[in-house]
Amino acid sequence: MLALQAAVVSHDRLGPSATAFASELATRLGCEQVAVGFVEDRFTRVVAISHGSIGEGRTEMLRAIGAAMDEAIEQAATVLAPVPPDQLPRIVLAHEALLRRDAGEVCSIPIVIMHELVGAVLLQFRQSSALSPERIVELEHAVALVGPVLHFMRHGERPWRKRLRDRLRRGWVHLREPGSGRLRAGIGIMLAAVMVLLAVPFEFRVGGNARVEGEIQRVLVAPADGFLKQALVRPGDLVKAGQLLAELAEQDLQLERSKWSSELAQHENAYSAAMARADRTQLVISQAKADEARAQLALVDGQIGRSHIVAPFDGVLIRGDLTQSLGAPVQRGDVLLTVAPRERFRVIVEVDERDIARIRVGQSGSLALSALPWDALSMTVTRITPMAMAVEGHNVFEVEAALTSIPDSLRPGLRGMARITVGREPLLWAWTHRLTDWIRLEWWGWWGR
Repeated sequence: MLALQAAVVSHDRLGPSATAFASELATRLGCEQVAVGFVEDRFTRVVAISHGSIGEGRTEMLRAIGAAMDEAIEQAATVLAPVPPDQLPRIVLAHEALLRRDAGEVCSIPIVIMHELVGAVLLQFRQSSALSPERIVELEHAVALVGPVLHFMRHGERPWRKRLRDRLRRGWVHLREPGSGRLRAGIGIMLAAVMVLLAVPFEFRVGGNARVEGEIQRVLVAPADGFLKQALVRPGDLVKAGQLLAELAEQDLQLERSKWSSELAQHENAYSAAMARADRTQLVISQAKADEARAQLALVDGQIGRSHIVAPFDGVLIRGDLTQSLGAPVQRGDVLLTVAPRERFRVIVEVDERDIARIRVGQSGSLALSALPWDALSMTVTRITPMAMAVEGHNVFEVEAALTSIPDSLRPGLRGMARITVGREPLLWAWTHRLTDWIRLEWWGWWGR
């Protein structure tokens, strides 16, 4: 047995190893021929013959040897022909056909792997009664020891398709066994679940980060250069239309108003004196200068009026804490305060560019805010921005939506997550479409190179 093992492991491929094993066995037993075969597509195919190679001219002989091996494998026992008188009767038709070609004695020993018959070893002698029962037992032990090594070599060299087919066939046989009821039930449940994932459509939703804004946001800016005199409100305060929110210092404007008021009085007096003298030239000049002074005075009055910043409508102040900037200089056009309506909001959803093609105006969705995680607010898509913007390394489109109901606790600036229902798709597709789209895009890019 050690010599047979050494012959097998001295090679790294099935053909040379099986040939070395058959040749060593034939030499030690004085056999005319030793053949090794394995089951392939329900029939045994000879893979090695002692002291030679399998050639095209030996097809008939190989077919006869394979048929004899099939007899031993089908009966799951060692078959010896001619059958000794003290042995149980066996089917030996193929063995006898082989003996008619070459007289002597033939013995086929199956190769068993984990209760599965995978092949056989056939020994052919010139003289009859060459094998005693004790020698047959020794050969069975030798085949049981070396056969698995040859089988695993063969398994490693087979194409993956055949290995997969054999594994599925063995699994099917195991599945049909009486004790595999739980396994069959589990596989049935799994297949049913897969069919549900593949065939049953569910609501498919897309979305992303969302924020709540006022439907109208009015920005109040500094009307002129000056200094901040006082601030009467802070962000979060409710305001009424016309309510004074902040005030700019008026000293410079009041001085300028006094200047233009005095100039207007001078020009009006000059106008009256010219009229009394009937000096038409001076009359026209005084009238023009008086009109200029009136216009400048009206401009200063307008600036004084605009220095009082009032709320344009009822709402809430959402931005602009000026209480910490009293006395600070401001320039014309600086943003001071932002006011939004109290009861009118809109939702801005940041949708990834990979999903924007599925968004349509009028689709419904839901909004979950960080401040209200258990209250999902329903909404409807009203607008889709045509340009993407970069947010945290991703291109997103801003989708505007309107809330169907507005709770009292809603405030501008709240953030959360929004989901928009875009159709019905199987769950398996919904879980894997991102991956398949990425693979398709990468494949297209690679193929186009």
